[in-house]
Parts: sequence; C-alpha cells; structure tokens
Amino acid sequence: MITINFKSLQIPVLASAKGWLAVDKPAGLSIHNDPGRDLCSITLDYIQKKPSIFKDIILDPGYGIHPVHRLDKETSGVLLLAADRETFRFFSEQFETRSVKKRYIAILHGSLTPVKTGHFWGTWQWPLAKDSGGRKNPVGSGPKQPCETRYRIIDTSAHYTLVEVELLTGRKHQIRRHTKLAGHPVVGDARYGSDRAIKFLKENCGFDRLGLHARSLTVVLPENQGSQTIETPELPAQMREIFEKDCINSEG
Repeated sequence: MITINFKSLQIPVLASAKGWLAVDKPAGLSIHNDPGRDLCSITLDYIQKKPSIFKDIILDPGYGIHPVHRLDKETSGVLLLAADRETFRFFSEQFETRSVKKRYIAILHGSLTPVKTGHFWGTWQWPLAKDSGGRKNPVGSGPKQPCETRYRIIDTSAHYTLVEVELLTGRKHQIRRHTKLAGHPVVGDARYGSDRAIKFLKENCGFDRLGLHARSLTVVLPENQGSQTIETPELPAQMREIFEKDCINSEG
C-alpha cells in the first residue's frame, strides 16, 4: 500500500486511478483551508514530487486536489479526492443523488440498548437544524430537516458500545448529534460529550481523539460499471485500544 508521509503523519492511499484517489485520513487533520498543512495540500505536493508512483493521475493544471465529500477534522477514515474537474463532477453527482453508501465505526459511551428482536439494524430519526447548539442543544435552533441514521451493535464492553453506522442523510455532525440525542455520545467528542469524560480519557487512558472512523465508501468508479467498496483495513490503533482495554470513563 502506498503511504503519503508528512512529518509524523502517515496517510495510507487505499485506492487510486485516473483522476482520483482515496485515502485513509488521520483524525485531527483538516481536509482543506490550511494551506501547506491540510490533507489536499499534502496530497498534491506528494503527487507532484513522486509522479512515478501515481502514473494514472494526471493533474489538471490550476485545479489541484479537491475532496468530493466531507469528513470532520476530528474524524478519521476513507476520503475520496478528485484530481480533475470531470472526475469531481462524476463523483459529486452520486453524492448529490445519495447513491453513495457511507459506513462508519463509532465507540459510544455506555451500553446501547439492543435493537428489538427481528431487526438487525436500528434507526435514529431525530430532525436536525442546520447548525447545532453543541452538547446543550444538539438538535439546534431554527428549521429542522429530516435526518436518518442506521446503526447496529458490533460489540459491547462494560463501559462502551462499538457500533457500525450508515448515514442515510447528510446533515452536519449527524452521527455525533444523533448519538448524543440517544444518550450515548461518541467517545472523545469535545463538542457533544462531557468535558469531564474528555479530560479523564486523555489523562488516564491516553485517548485524545474522536472515536469515530469512516470505515467504507461504496461508489461507482469512472472506470467500472458497478459499485465498488473502498474501505480501511482496520480501526485506528487508539480506537482499538480504548475499546479492548475498556478504560473506565466518567461520562456524566
């Protein structure tokens, strides 16, 4: 696997072809708006310095590298990048029509109640405003928009629940807001979780990231007829360790 190296960061390239590449974005790294240090800048610089590694990617002069969709700075995982305008439009249409399947892995505080017998997936359907009021008002003020998030429990420990999540709509911080409304915020969430838990996990467990990872993206690629799934090979180390060690938290 090709890895883009930038100082202490390692950014695995999960797949690439003419006009696009998909990377495993580290948590805490901005996608853009931080010239020279954001993901798009780092990726563009790497491709320009090592063109022989990405023979299929022919950069569009003056275009650069652009994200086709969004991931919060705090979230890690699969991110699709376009290297020319035509490819960007090709992928963007799929996101606009909601034909792309996006699945995440999250570690939640507490024991999530299992879905009723006969239903493998549960659904959160709280309507959300465009902007959130944070932990005190995750729904947000102003007009509410329909939202739908599917989830299933993968595993549980004494203090956490590991879930797979699928976004059926795409509102800002949708997973983080829906889990908060469900009473089980994402571990490490400084915006929607508690300050007490954040401090405890950092000082006692060495956990200083958001427990949310974009696991896979299913999309039609320009060079293929059917849908293809691009996914990360495993959870980030910090997420695996916090769940496996079940470091006691003090949420509340």
